[in-house]
Amino acid sequence: MWVPLVVAVVVAVLVVVWRPGPVPPSKANPATDPGVARQQLAELQVKPRGTLNGYSREKYPHWDTVEGACNTREEVLKRSGTNVVVGKDCSPTSGTWVSPYDGATWTKASDVDIDHMVPLAQSWVSGASAWTQDQREAFANDLVRPQLWAVTDNVNQSKSDKAPDEWRPPLESFWCTYATDWIEVKHYYRLSVTTAEQAALTDMLNRC
Repeated sequence: MWVPLVVAVVVAVLVVVWRPGPVPPSKANPATDPGVARQQLAELQVKPRGTLNGYSREKYPHWDTVEGACNTREEVLKRSGTNVVVGKDCSPTSGTWVSPYDGATWTKASDVDIDHMVPLAQSWVSGASAWTQDQREAFANDLVRPQLWAVTDNVNQSKSDKAPDEWRPPLESFWCTYATDWIEVKHYYRLSVTTAEQAALTDMLNRC
């Protein structure tokens, strides 16, 4: 009679021991499979875009300290670049960055912006206005989902707060990844899409 009890205890211990931990912030997730992205897109709520009433970037605290002197921005620069060297304050002093949005190569961190795949304002008008500030802070500093990208600064400024029906990366070969990652982020955070946004994402997925 004691054997089932022992087995149950062992199983319980194994469950605790082998529970997956968080993905290290230095590791970016692999791209979402286009087929998975199509399914995720179909599961997103489709509704008109909300208003920006009440929105401000201050309601999305970023760049949080990750470890030691390093904040979220610096972590993205370290993981996205090649041969990145940082100072005692964790700010990159040298390295090479290739912007996936336009294919440009940069050797100064000051030429690179950290872009939110789904812009903060876009999240606000698609559901985040109802979040707590802690939830918005987690969204703005998400190093696990494909939400933060090191890109050419003026290209990021061109994108601004636009959705895929309003702006796409200049490099068309990146459109597939742009669509799958946009969808993955919105799906994880349960944010809505508009009809036009859904159509634009579908068009980009058709290029995968």
